[in-house]
Amino acid sequence: MHPLITPAALAELLTTDRPPVVLDVRWRLAGPPARADYDRDHLPGAVFVDLDADLSATPGPLGRHPLPGTDHLQAVLRAAGVSAGTSVVAYDAGDGSVAARLWWLLRWAGHREVAVLDGGYAGWTKAGHPVTAEVPSPRPGDIVVEPGQLPVLDAEQAGKWAREALLLDARAPERYRGEVEPIDPAAGHVPGAVNAPFSGHIGPDGSWRTAEELAARFRELGVAAGRPVGAYCGSGVTASSIVLALEVSGLTSAAAPAALYAGSWSNWSADPSRPVATGELPG
Repeated sequence: MHPLITPAALAELLTTDRPPVVLDVRWRLAGPPARADYDRDHLPGAVFVDLDADLSATPGPLGRHPLPGTDHLQAVLRAAGVSAGTSVVAYDAGDGSVAARLWWLLRWAGHREVAVLDGGYAGWTKAGHPVTAEVPSPRPGDIVVEPGQLPVLDAEQAGKWAREALLLDARAPERYRGEVEPIDPAAGHVPGAVNAPFSGHIGPDGSWRTAEELAARFRELGVAAGRPVGAYCGSGVTASSIVLALEVSGLTSAAAPAALYAGSWSNWSADPSRPVATGELPG
């Protein structure tokens, strides 16, 4: 399954005998909770999953959005109707940066049939497709979560990759430079990391850029054949969209994906002994 699906393609799949499970992953960094958005209206048949409660473990030293436990994630996915042979489509408000977390988790769990809705909820409604306030009651699924199917970096590995390979920082430039840090205890970036804001994946119309455009962007950032690449962000959520975008670009593949520093800056900056770089240069 291609990592991205258009609203038109999803609308067609929803009319078939085996429609995909659609999961609403809308979320806001600074609140209020997006559950209210889902309750007001959502894609037909979509099930809401909460980033904080369903797709993350309890915040702590490992970060603000640590990877969920195997049993917890499996229970969440089964309750949403995900089975071994089920196709899944995840969507967020628009840019795919949060839906990519669910895409990444399912791939990490060994489930390959998953895609992110290109343009998200905004793209769906812009195209004139229907929405509803009806909350579905999905038949429980039987997915078995088998974690570890995508590479994950810890802090020590991330620091080494930033120096010896390529570590991309998905945050906004002002956070990378250390000019502002609204959440975490220190401002700046992992020394050696290269800034690759996730907003660069999206074109002016709100859709994802083409594979060719993404490939050109990543090459400019230093992605090259034979050079390992990893990604991080504030808490490991939006960095998932870099892993997805790299696969869309063709510079990585499902067989050889980019690695994710799951704890990301919230984990790195929690230890005051770790070095911090500031400014536009990797450091």
